[in-house]
Amino acid sequence: MPSIRVWPGQPYPLGATWDGRGVNFALFSAHAEKVELCLFDSSGQHEEDRIEMPEYTDEVWHCYLPEARPGLLYGYRVHGPYEPSAGHRFNPNKLLLDPYARAISGHVRWNDVVYGFRVGSPRDDLAFDRRDSARFVPKGRVVENAFTWNNDRHPRTSWEETIVLEMNVRGFSMRHPDVSERDRGTFGALASPAVIDYLVDLGVTAVELLPIHAAVNERQLADRDLTNMWGYNSIGFFAPDPRFLPAGSINEFKTAVQRLHEVGIEVILDVVYNHTGEGNHLGPTLSFRGIDNLSYYRLENDRRLYHDVTGTGNTLNTDHPRVLQMIMDSLRYWVTDMHVDGFRFDLCTALARENGDFSQGAAFFDAIRQDPEMSRVKLIAEPWDVGSYGYQVGNFPPGWAEWNGQYRDGVRRFWKGDRGMVAEMASRLAGSSDVYGYRGRRPWASINFITAHDGFTLQDLVTYESKHNEANGEGNRDGHEPNHSWNCGVEGPTDDAEILALRDRQKRNFVATLLLSLGVPMLMAGDEFGRTQGGNNNAYCQDNDISWLQWTNIRPEDEALRRFVQYLVHFRRRHRVFSRPRFFRGEVVSEAGLKDITWVTPAGEEATSYDWGNPFGLSLGYVLGGAAGEFYTRGGQRDIDESFFVMMNAYYGDLDFRIPRLATPLLWEALVDTAEPTGLASDKRLWQPGDVYRLRPYAFALFINRAPGSRAKPAPVEQATAPTSHEQGSRDASAS
Repeated sequence: MPSIRVWPGQPYPLGATWDGRGVNFALFSAHAEKVELCLFDSSGQHEEDRIEMPEYTDEVWHCYLPEARPGLLYGYRVHGPYEPSAGHRFNPNKLLLDPYARAISGHVRWNDVVYGFRVGSPRDDLAFDRRDSARFVPKGRVVENAFTWNNDRHPRTSWEETIVLEMNVRGFSMRHPDVSERDRGTFGALASPAVIDYLVDLGVTAVELLPIHAAVNERQLADRDLTNMWGYNSIGFFAPDPRFLPAGSINEFKTAVQRLHEVGIEVILDVVYNHTGEGNHLGPTLSFRGIDNLSYYRLENDRRLYHDVTGTGNTLNTDHPRVLQMIMDSLRYWVTDMHVDGFRFDLCTALARENGDFSQGAAFFDAIRQDPEMSRVKLIAEPWDVGSYGYQVGNFPPGWAEWNGQYRDGVRRFWKGDRGMVAEMASRLAGSSDVYGYRGRRPWASINFITAHDGFTLQDLVTYESKHNEANGEGNRDGHEPNHSWNCGVEGPTDDAEILALRDRQKRNFVATLLLSLGVPMLMAGDEFGRTQGGNNNAYCQDNDISWLQWTNIRPEDEALRRFVQYLVHFRRRHRVFSRPRFFRGEVVSEAGLKDITWVTPAGEEATSYDWGNPFGLSLGYVLGGAAGEFYTRGGQRDIDESFFVMMNAYYGDLDFRIPRLATPLLWEALVDTAEPTGLASDKRLWQPGDVYRLRPYAFALFINRAPGSRAKPAPVEQATAPTSHEQGSRDASAS
């Protein structure tokens, strides 16, 4: 800009806002003494102008540049005291990224000058550093928000109909053969016909994207030639990370959302508002720390140190109204301007701490509840952090769904044969009403998952009993424990046909359990065709073939698994009985005298308190009464469906399971039997009350009620006698 005029501007909105004539700049800092706006050339390497911001209103520094245009690169230098013991870390020698920047150019190039103190000084972070960091840090870019959305609308899929696929944008597409090399690893891949068609065929209704906000790659990783691929180290809550934008335009993200919406798929963002990438008191000065450290971060009584309930070195201070405003402004921006459909909040307990303690009445919850935009989108909590009383599964307010860690652990333990898990398993299958059944919360409050980005893949869950994170360079000390995994007899890869067959069966068991449980199922991308990370259960820093989905050379058995997953996803979508919006009552609610759910033993009898307390039980059966339609759909139809019968055997031997005699005699056809290589039952005869179905070891079977006169043939009379639950317990006890 050859001639720069500086006008007062406005203190709102925060950030750099193009209004069609010029750009308004506004930056909050309660404790700064002076703020300078720095303008850079298109390379971001040369500072061309430095403007002292003339106005300070309501703790916001602001100005207006009538000659400024979209594409302009900028940053701030903030003056004030450098007194770490008082919580202040101002250093105008450090160029700072605007927390409200809508786009970011460049990334952190690690050098000692990006720290506010002189690295290596005997006084650690107390020695003020006077070197200029501008060449080594990213800059904000002024953006033009105009975009042709046409008739784009949020799909607004109801919670009970939602099926989520968690994915890393980069890992999902880096090896996809039908995505152009230019688009691989970017939002362009998400918008590609190959990926759109795959998601539609799979049948999921939402994708949950691992963090896409601009993030910092930690110095210790860069020193080991590694990259924080997951992105849980945010530095900008309004800007997509440049690595996802091959052309450098935020419209690339908008295009991906628009294309996904066209086929009815929602976009949920995994967001990390609990901390930033600036780390602890020995971390770099990149943005918040140098703008107003005392306001943005939770500090200890010794204000030189950071209060850390995230395990990353710092925690954002949601007790401060301006910090809470930033989070809410960011959320609204992604909904209104970027059209996303919901959020999964990383370490959400940290956001709901007031004066250090978690509270359902926290200002964070209140702000979201009253917001007209946020109250309409999907809200998912990771309901824990690493602070005191951080595990808050089931304790979030109405309107929130939660990652159900109890579901993950309970289902894993049941299928690996742990004793005493039958009652736990039943609760998880039935929507975890023991966890969420209060204050009008519904089964969809439980986000059911077996695997997620953090932990083993499904293939590794049945292949490894110990984590193998050596490639991370941390001596295999990192990563979650315990994993509740079972290698089926051998640790790691094997050529043993029996072990491979058992592993494939266990994968089918997990998938069938997940997709037929009450609650919202979440799959992890790649699990549907046997993706492995070689036993690495913390591959956050593996931006390589360890984390990238391999789309070619898939085993025939894993291609069969993909078809099985696809079958069950679409099956669930066709049958409401697996996704009803209310918890089961275990009572007769149909005219035919059938309960909404009836729990049965292998003997075909209704389960008793003895069966629930049997410490050796390894089997479970239940009947879902599809005719139990006491409620109505949104369209006014009675909420009725077919009836289904499920039997599960986590024992290493065959189990003779007797078809139960219910108040209404039902005939059953087997649809799913995970002992079959395809996962689908091959015997299509009708099974009558009293017949015995031989369920093979570690197997899950699903039956559908067929009316008399069905084309399926009656099953022959079975001579075997199903054991009672007591007999099974004795057999299990002797086997152990």
